[in-house]
Amino acid sequence: MAKRGRPRKNALPEQENPHGVKTIEDSSVSVDMSTDEHPTTWSATFNETQSQDIEPANISTAQEVTTNKYTRGKDGLLKSVKYEYNEDGSVNWRAMVDPKHLFPNKSWFEARNKAVPTSVDGLQDYQLLIKLAGIKELAKLRGYNSVRYNVIKCEKDHVSIKCEISWIPNFENTYPISESDFIPASTQFEDVANATTDNTSSFATKFLETIAANRAFVRCVRNFLNVHIVGDDEIDKSNGTPQHPEADDASEPLKKLTPNGVLENLCQNKLKCDSFDGFKDKLREMWTLDLYRNEEAKSWSTFDDIPAKEARRLINIIKNED
Repeated sequence: MAKRGRPRKNALPEQENPHGVKTIEDSSVSVDMSTDEHPTTWSATFNETQSQDIEPANISTAQEVTTNKYTRGKDGLLKSVKYEYNEDGSVNWRAMVDPKHLFPNKSWFEARNKAVPTSVDGLQDYQLLIKLAGIKELAKLRGYNSVRYNVIKCEKDHVSIKCEISWIPNFENTYPISESDFIPASTQFEDVANATTDNTSSFATKFLETIAANRAFVRCVRNFLNVHIVGDDEIDKSNGTPQHPEADDASEPLKKLTPNGVLENLCQNKLKCDSFDGFKDKLREMWTLDLYRNEEAKSWSTFDDIPAKEARRLINIIKNED
């Protein structure tokens, strides 16, 4: 006996799909259960939709950031610069110096009684000088990581400084691991220079540390890159004339604190004695007035000859004199 049940509302008969796919009809849902060999996937549909609706990103800004006049190639050289090369394939750094940074070495021509040229055309390297700006530009073309200075000596009339430059790797000082890789190393190079009151002009004697640092930097760059033009900052501009008078002796301030120094200063300011002979005239007056008498005074020729004990006595006498 067959079971009887409540009939389902709106029962839909199964229909045979001509493509061999069974579907269940519903008012809102249709599930595809096809067995095609190449079904349409969600990712493919998404990519297709994206390609139709979204435009490619603008990467021009990114390219400007990564590619500019300071961008270097795998050889370590700037891509925006045309380099000159030697026969052995190395960079001719001398040829990379802009002529605007060169000028004739005036002292070289004057020492040989020759007229100083108005142009650098046709001059040899030993007849030229290079400005500090030219050395800085050359260092930038080569590329460096850091510049360090070490003060070796710093005195009133003599400053010596060592300059150390860490150069970035390039094809001249690295060896390729493969066709596209270079050993990640840097080359250190250092040089030393000094500045004294005997090899600088009167103005530069006030800035010996700066002059010495510039000279060390120029020398370090030139020697590393084989540029044989002397830097303008390196040459002696004193013309052989000492720039420090005797009054600038380091012992002079201490001398003024001694009894003899105090006596000499007192005689100049109070007694108006311009020389030691004038002071001896005052000693004769003191002898006449019975203010001070010393038989040994006739043997004194400078203030330094006066014993410290006698200098103190004279200081008291002069201070108490009306």
